[in-house]
Amino acid sequence: MNLARTMHTTAFRMALIYLVLFGVSVFVLLGFIYWWTAGITAIQTDDTIDAEITGLSEQYRAGGVTGLATIVRERSRNERQSLYLLINPRRTALAGNLNGWPDVTTQEGGWLDFPYQRPIGGKVETHQARGRHLLLGQGYQLLVGRDTHERLRIEKIMRRSLTWAVVLTLGLGLIGGLMMSRNFLRRIEAINRTSRDIMAGDLHQRVPVSGGGDELDRLADNLNDMLEQIERLVLGMRQVTENIAHDLRSPLNRLRSRLEVTLMGEASENDYRDALQQTIDEASDLLDTFNALLNIAQAESGQLEADSKDFNLSALVRNLAELYEPVAEEKSMTLTSDVAPGITVYGNKHLMSQALANLLDNAVKYTPEGGNLTFILRNSNNRPELIVADSGPGISAEDRERVLDRFVRLEASRASPGSGLGLSLVRAVAQLHCADIELDDNLPGLKVVLRFEEQEMQQA
Repeated sequence: MNLARTMHTTAFRMALIYLVLFGVSVFVLLGFIYWWTAGITAIQTDDTIDAEITGLSEQYRAGGVTGLATIVRERSRNERQSLYLLINPRRTALAGNLNGWPDVTTQEGGWLDFPYQRPIGGKVETHQARGRHLLLGQGYQLLVGRDTHERLRIEKIMRRSLTWAVVLTLGLGLIGGLMMSRNFLRRIEAINRTSRDIMAGDLHQRVPVSGGGDELDRLADNLNDMLEQIERLVLGMRQVTENIAHDLRSPLNRLRSRLEVTLMGEASENDYRDALQQTIDEASDLLDTFNALLNIAQAESGQLEADSKDFNLSALVRNLAELYEPVAEEKSMTLTSDVAPGITVYGNKHLMSQALANLLDNAVKYTPEGGNLTFILRNSNNRPELIVADSGPGISAEDRERVLDRFVRLEASRASPGSGLGLSLVRAVAQLHCADIELDDNLPGLKVVLRFEEQEMQQA
């Protein structure tokens, strides 16, 4: 990944914006520290000068010019940073450690900033000083100052440090932004690469997860879940296509053969009528198969969401139990129903009725005469739970997940009429209603359990 491409990414722009904001913040913070520190040292210098001016003024009032000159001479010998100069009306120096009166303009309040010559280590250096001018009377003047060379040097170092701190902050931030952008883009590129592989037909590819648990990992997990669902749907569609071609070819061939045989020979009106009736029956079975496929597709895609509303599941189960009791009696079966009142769910009542009818049809179809059927609706842990159980042969544990796919028919049911779409529709309807479907052993027989989400309980 080249540098130019990295610099044109959103991640780098965001890092650059953050860097500018951070750099400005650092500059303002360090600038405030410099301003505050420099201001404090300048105030301390002025306070020291004011204190000395006040003390020397007291000495002048107490001992006159002679006493003041004596004090100035003593302080000039002992103080290395303090500067003094006492001059007479003829501007001749009487005492002090300055060679002459500074050639600068006195500012308001008697303050003045001036350079002066100072011998250091056998050399004469020019230092900067700050002082205050005091008129003593009778033409005598006093200058008290402090050498500010060291303070100015420290301020210069601070300004240089401030500049380098800002430069280093921006430089390191820029490098860090580039590194973070490249790392971020590598992960984005991994997602793009996976997407390209999937678009090329490799549905098994998944977005890599770093394991850090950050937002990109959460995005990768969601994308992988979506890809799992897409792969399952694509494979299911492929399987459906193959199953349709396989399972519908036989009835269509029978239709064509029957019609051809009928037309080839001399047949009576009754023969034609029987052939047409058988053809209509075959066509009805084909239409039922396509209608079941359409219902499953609509349920899985959520196209029927607009027709969804709250409906009384308890009343629906009671009606179906009453409807299938005569059917069970014809096969000498016992249908036991236990319906809790007031259970309401949100969804499509027509599809739910069709799904439950499929479960009851299967239970009646595969239960031998004299068997038992159970139809239960109850509230378990604040979740509606619907159970359809029979005493038939049941389904082995390894086949229970497979029979929920389209057109899957076990060997034991090959001779029975049907298309293998009944349980597929049940699963699609359960998913549409946010319900879990579970196939379990009824010892003997099969027990199908639908567990819905928590619903508001209403009195039937």
